[in-house]
Amino acid sequence: MPIPTLTPSEGETYDASQKPPPFGHALKHYFALDDDYVNLNHGSYGSLPLPVIFAATRMGYEIERNPDKFHRLTFKPLLDKARESVAKFIGAETDEVVLVPNATHALNTVLRNFEWREGDVLIGATTTYGAVANTIRYLADRSEQPRPEAVAVTYEFPLTHAQILDIFRAKLRDVKQQRPNTPFTDVPPLSPGHDGANPQGNKIVAVIDSITANPGALMPWQEMVRVCREEGVWTVIDAAHSIGQEPGINLSEAQPDFWLSNCHKWLYAKRGCAVLYVPKRNQYIIKSSIPTSHEYVSPSSPEAKVKGTNFAMQHEWTGTADLAPYLTVPDALAFREWLGGEKAITDYCHKLAMDGQKKLAEVMGTQVMDESGELTLNMPNVALPLPAENAPGEVYTREQLKKIDLYLREKLLKEWKTYAAHYFHAGRWWCRCSAQVFNEVSDFEYLGKAFNAVCKEIKETILSEKSA
Repeated sequence: MPIPTLTPSEGETYDASQKPPPFGHALKHYFALDDDYVNLNHGSYGSLPLPVIFAATRMGYEIERNPDKFHRLTFKPLLDKARESVAKFIGAETDEVVLVPNATHALNTVLRNFEWREGDVLIGATTTYGAVANTIRYLADRSEQPRPEAVAVTYEFPLTHAQILDIFRAKLRDVKQQRPNTPFTDVPPLSPGHDGANPQGNKIVAVIDSITANPGALMPWQEMVRVCREEGVWTVIDAAHSIGQEPGINLSEAQPDFWLSNCHKWLYAKRGCAVLYVPKRNQYIIKSSIPTSHEYVSPSSPEAKVKGTNFAMQHEWTGTADLAPYLTVPDALAFREWLGGEKAITDYCHKLAMDGQKKLAEVMGTQVMDESGELTLNMPNVALPLPAENAPGEVYTREQLKKIDLYLREKLLKEWKTYAAHYFHAGRWWCRCSAQVFNEVSDFEYLGKAFNAVCKEIKETILSEKSA
């Protein structure tokens, strides 16, 4: 069967020697969004630029022309190029970086490779992303020993970075004080008291968000890493929203023990593609990819003395899958460079996030979560025009909270053709918007009108049920 000639249509390509359109609605021409859809939820799934879609489609045909040639010969150099480009972007060495389907997969790869001992502690937070929190819970719930004990840090926003650090440090110390007979001597290589790759005693592992999902709050994660290093606590940074949103990431300087981020969100790569960073000092922990690959090296084999855990090679091939998303990373970075580069993109999106949240709060007659901007990169949080409660159950039953969540989703997407994430936190409903290069302040204004109408309906229907 002849392979069709792929000719990019308007918007699917660009002239790198020519200036792009200005940020705002003019750039929607380069995204595959419906003309009548006001997308303020880029953060959940990403919004793929047309040139990246075209590159992925072309790659798909290239794969199918000769699957054996692609998978056995062509794929590896292309994957190496993708890994090199993303490693440079985050300030890491190429052999410390692998690509996996999504951040949850990367997080599971790390947590399921720790060799847990009875008495170990695994710390999350009340704001930890649902699937990650459930991974922590699952590891603690397993019927067989050894298994870690799950502990959560409580955060109720708004908080300052100083307050977050105080709460976090106090929790780490409380964990140790509540377990005076537990020898927490299994500490990371950069912490005082580290004793080689086969330490004795127990460990504390902290899963830390760089940017929490809901609220969309920037955490002082680099300072939290330093606190953990001082306290002898392992750090797993869930940076799902960071790459492409958080400027100036340099992991060689920040030195987390593990770090992971979705490339298909803010970086514009094709779904699903995420980066997992494991510095060489910690690769002995990652004994197996998930699932275990052909390149697994048994620690008891002679090969292990030469290859170690074979970290990068293990993750090159973990079974047959669509490999095109990984290979779009260079295309995504090239498109971002054409738009003006990282500073231009993040400056525009951050200013729009701050201006947009003010307009949204004004339209809805509510308040923003973060007036200072300390917690906000490109995902501002604004209260919805629904009642707040001072104690659980005062206004909302659990069933009503579920109904409201579903009602907002249905009405916003089907009737108003717009969306921003919505969630219940600290006694009230909020929305988390995502400011992207194709958005303008008028999008926030339209979203506010939509929320006003839908929340009015909720008050007249779902919230009237309790008193009826």
